[in-house]
Amino acid sequence: MPDLDDTDLEILRLLTEDARRSYRDIGERVDLSAPAVSDRVARLKELGVVRRFTVDVDRSTLREGTPVLVTLSLDAGTVDRVRATLRDEEAVEHLFTTASGDLVFHARVPDPAVHRWLAESLDLDATVADVDVTLLANVDWSPSVGGTEFALGCAECDNTVTSEGVSARIGGERYQFCCPSCESRFRERYERFEESA
Repeated sequence: MPDLDDTDLEILRLLTEDARRSYRDIGERVDLSAPAVSDRVARLKELGVVRRFTVDVDRSTLREGTPVLVTLSLDAGTVDRVRATLRDEEAVEHLFTTASGDLVFHARVPDPAVHRWLAESLDLDATVADVDVTLLANVDWSPSVGGTEFALGCAECDNTVTSEGVSARIGGERYQFCCPSCESRFRERYERFEESA
């Protein structure tokens, strides 16, 4: 797997600022031709670094609702199911899973009674051990590729993926691995999971 260089990081930074920026404009800023930028973006997509291009909509300008930050402490084994449910909820804008297994999300809830909306959206009694709701006054979202060392993490062991790493498409998704052994273990576990589903 090829390493990402400073030009790749600058392309990512420029796309983060404006995903509609033309390859010609990016090329002028990084001293490459538009086709060379296109090739690099295609490679970043293939590596799974760029998943999609999207629009950052300020929903507060489009509809009313109560902006909240919600933390759900969940019973063991329910995180994936509750996460999938929340991902499908139109009101949820950002969804995070903490290292301790809590789900934290930002939403613009259509019902001023946030707990009622949560009860209707989730089976609170069976899945959620504790709920913390904070009303928000303002939300700023500014993702950045700068400020930290950039490195891909192995999908199996979370070690840094170097130039000796491998990339594989498994179940329709692209994964990065630090070595062929990690890819093999991940693939075997994935196939066992698929068989049991």
